[in-house]
Amino acid sequence: MSSPNIHVGIMSADKIDFKLHGEYQLLGTKHTFSGNESVSYENGTLQLANAKICDDKLYFVPLDKGNSEFELKDVTIGVNFHWEQKEDQKFQGALKFIIEEGQITAVNILSIEDYLISVISSEMSAKSSLDLLKAHAIISRSWLIAQIEKQDKLTDAGESYESTFKTDEEYIKWYDREDHTNFHVCADDHCQRYQGTTRSHNPNVVKAVNETAGVVLAYNGVICDARFSKCCGGIAELFENCWEPVNHPYLTAVIDNPVPPKGFETDLTMEENAVPWLKNAPEAFCNTDDEEVLKQVLNEYDWTAKDFYRWTAEYKQDELSALILKRSGYDFGKILDMIPIERGASGRLIKLKIVGSKKTLTVGKELEIRRWLSESHLYSSAFLVEKEDVVDGVPGKIILHGGGWGHGVGLCQIGAAVMGHNGYKYDEILNHYFKNIDLEKRY
Repeated sequence: MSSPNIHVGIMSADKIDFKLHGEYQLLGTKHTFSGNESVSYENGTLQLANAKICDDKLYFVPLDKGNSEFELKDVTIGVNFHWEQKEDQKFQGALKFIIEEGQITAVNILSIEDYLISVISSEMSAKSSLDLLKAHAIISRSWLIAQIEKQDKLTDAGESYESTFKTDEEYIKWYDREDHTNFHVCADDHCQRYQGTTRSHNPNVVKAVNETAGVVLAYNGVICDARFSKCCGGIAELFENCWEPVNHPYLTAVIDNPVPPKGFETDLTMEENAVPWLKNAPEAFCNTDDEEVLKQVLNEYDWTAKDFYRWTAEYKQDELSALILKRSGYDFGKILDMIPIERGASGRLIKLKIVGSKKTLTVGKELEIRRWLSESHLYSSAFLVEKEDVVDGVPGKIILHGGGWGHGVGLCQIGAAVMGHNGYKYDEILNHYFKNIDLEKRY
């Protein structure tokens, strides 16, 4: 079996400028194209600027796959995150334009293995140890195939997928990738960072992908929904605390250290244990400030986040109340308190009660909490709440003391980078973060 193809949604806009490096054929026609071109959405169809061609979809296929690539202008990366920016990006494979919700969406079609070479380069700096790169290739491949199988299952069953639940007391929402119906995955952090050939392809990345080609993580013969985040903060989180309420036995509360750190209780679902854990910095693979290691994992735009293992965020009262109103759409009035209701295995908040002078509401899950408390995304939902300058029950300032970066489920990229740097092999890294799994070659 050869490597299957993947459809990746790159960007959406009213007009997209692009450049074809090499000769491409427009499927369904005899026309070939090369050089600069643009596509716009007009009167319900896609219109090419330099050709009298309009249709509801346009599909460009390279005539010489090995020596062709296309370039998309002004692609937004880091959507809604603190590093959001635009850049021109180049891609291998085929290019398809489709219409989605009155806009143009550009979709890249290429083999899974070519996709993974870019993902590993996009997710990390590509300077990592070969064993870290191999581990990341396997989990990225596993996650991708698991998502495709899940999408196919939902489509075949005709099931609707619900991820938002609202009552007068609670607003619970999680974000996964089931909202992509016209392609398999998107190109941003919502799925996996994919930036085509724009990021340098270190020979070690190509080597890591090629030497693990077709290899996946499996649990009882089923491909694992293998997740990863930047920094777990000392203990990994459970899948069901971040996404749908399904338990995956291979995604457990992994202590990111060879032995449990001394002086700490590690059941962080209990507030009395979470407080000292987050106020201090227990030993962990991901508790590092070694720049040689960090530069293996963090791209240049990630270097704005140096204090990822333990961090603080401060808000003045007016700033916080305005922020939550803007991000949630609910007017809480003055924010009187933020009360932990439920914590996960890593200390991340699954539910947080926000008490305001006008409204009280419990919000979850972890990413929605992070969205409400930041203009982009708070580093994580593992935090303690401290109130200062309280007058008549109203705090003048609220400080969050937090730990970790991202959802914390599965592989911890910074922890894994340290493991690879310290000589651990890729299978040892995988068996540390994913329990009772097998490595299986599927193609």
